Amino acid sequence: MGVIFQTVDEFSVGQRLDNYLLKHLKGVPKSHIYRIIRKGEVRVDKGRKKADYKLILNNVVRIPPIRMSESKLTKTSDSLKKLLTDSILYEDKGLLILNKPSGLAVHGGSGIDIGVIEALRDMSNTPLELVHRIDRATSGVLLIAKKRSVLKNLHEQLVNRHMEKRYTALVKGTWSKKRHTIDAPLYQNSRCTIVDAKGKEAVSHFQPLKNFDSIDASLVEVLIETGRMHQIRVHAQYAGHPLVGDDKYGDRDFDRKVHSQGLKRLFLHAQQLTFTNPTTDTIQTVKAPLSAELTAFLATL
Repeated sequence: MGVIFQTVDEFSVGQRLDNYLLKHLKGVPKSHIYRIIRKGEVRVDKGRKKADYKLILNNVVRIPPIRMSESKLTKTSDSLKKLLTDSILYEDKGLLILNKPSGLAVHGGSGIDIGVIEALRDMSNTPLELVHRIDRATSGVLLIAKKRSVLKNLHEQLVNRHMEKRYTALVKGTWSKKRHTIDAPLYQNSRCTIVDAKGKEAVSHFQPLKNFDSIDASLVEVLIETGRMHQIRVHAQYAGHPLVGDDKYGDRDFDRKVHSQGLKRLFLHAQQLTFTNPTTDTIQTVKAPLSAELTAFLATL
């Protein structure tokens, strides 16, 4: 990789120089990044800056030649471009909304060369940021901001619980058709998320829609008040109704039986999201239809 000159966009305003480089030079050791800053090989507007320098809009950052592995330079394939283009549910000048396919990570890292956000940036050649995240195995509504003001506004809605998230899931066992609220704090340890008193508040509401006696399972709608990592999956397990196809928190024997009947993925789908669109200043509800594989499996039951 030769010398790169990058202009600071609105998403990076106020970010420390070291964190900016860590974000843009994925795979490069921290020690190397601090070394090139210390030696003055990184310049901001042609001048030397310290690692804690706070970037301002339109700063030009000079990044010296750095050897990066080929995997870190992976470009978006034509098939992935088509998949993402076909997955767009809504778009305006400040916001992009996808029906994210199952199996596609929202961002690269941990052995994943490219995720949704990296691919979209490559396709659009414009700054984009994830508003929130959903698990790799989960499909459904995903918000992506095109402007810092939109990102900030939507983050405030999330923090203040002004954004309504509804999911569709298939769980083990038949569940009585009344609303079941799971109010159990979640703690993330080094391996997984668990219910633990020292964790953060987490509230999920499960509303059974249909029971399938043939496989002893229930289709449920889930409304979450909080957005903790693996919240629905852990709360479902805690309630004694683990999600179908969950390789981390599920019932392996039950999942093997379901797998033999044709379901090859986690049955969890972010079906609907309601929020105030900062661009139009109107309340907006976006729905993502179930994928063909999930619809087809339900049809067999």
